[in-house]
Amino acid sequence: MFRVLRRANDRRRHAGGEYGWLFRPYTGDELVAIDCETTGVDTRIAEPVSIGAVKVRGDRVLTSESLDLRLKRPATLTGDSIRVHGLRGIDLDDGVNLDEALVTLLDFIGNRPLLGWRLDFDLAILNRQIRPRFGFDLPNSGIDVAQLYHRQQRRSVMEPELRSQRFEAVAETLGVPVMGRNTALGDAVTTALMYLRLERAVLQDRCEA
Repeated sequence: MFRVLRRANDRRRHAGGEYGWLFRPYTGDELVAIDCETTGVDTRIAEPVSIGAVKVRGDRVLTSESLDLRLKRPATLTGDSIRVHGLRGIDLDDGVNLDEALVTLLDFIGNRPLLGWRLDFDLAILNRQIRPRFGFDLPNSGIDVAQLYHRQQRRSVMEPELRSQRFEAVAETLGVPVMGRNTALGDAVTTALMYLRLERAVLQDRCEA
């Protein structure tokens, strides 16, 4: 409820502003899969080190229309997070300034619906940076592919040993290649492919019903 009220308030305050177009209903046929690599898993303090996004149109992942942003080294970068995403301080020396990266991201995703694996995590990371700078959270509708998989799994007759919710295990179950695991763009592309596979399964079930 709080999120709905906050979004409505953001819309009222910004509908006529520079980013008012983000709050308009989307009428196109594209989605955008997003992913962030971060300095940790605590959304209250973790900072993004890279942001990836790729457009999805129909049954295609448009890898030629993607975003792969490596950011300036954040103060909270530690060895523990480096072991996950592999981005060292030296790798971020020529990274993009966060303010510039967020403007680029907003222009890229527009008001399209968003896809993500554990999408709430990425939105929490991004909105913590976006709100102080722009005065709003991302207003886009969203689809959490992990939740979508879980709902379809509950309706299926899959064996228990195939019920893992781990990213790699789900990709393997769906027959989707893992594209550069723990890179922002790679995970965004893999998430988009998993979404298309799940949607194809839904259409097939409807045809067979």
